Amino acid sequence: MSGMTDSNHRSIPALSGDENIPEEHAVEIRRLAHDLSNALEIILQTSYLLSTVELKAPAKDWLEMLDSGVSRALELNLALRTYIKEHTPA
Repeated sequence: MSGMTDSNHRSIPALSGDENIPEEHAVEIRRLAHDLSNALEIILQTSYLLSTVELKAPAKDWLEMLDSGVSRALELNLALRTYIKEHTPA
């Protein structure tokens, strides 16, 4: 992986070859990624539940914005978790 970028074009520096995230950092990064996943799950479920009720404008538009943000957050979280997995000892 040559580096990850988000929509603002900031990148996470790529680690070369067999280089790993130092273990003392990897533990904390994995913990934070896990906590982020848990928080995103709450947002995802709330978004889903809101989509099951009939909403009028502008609430319907806000739900569409929320759904878009949730999808992007999930993509970024998956990319982060993949990056961590690829750059930490098994």
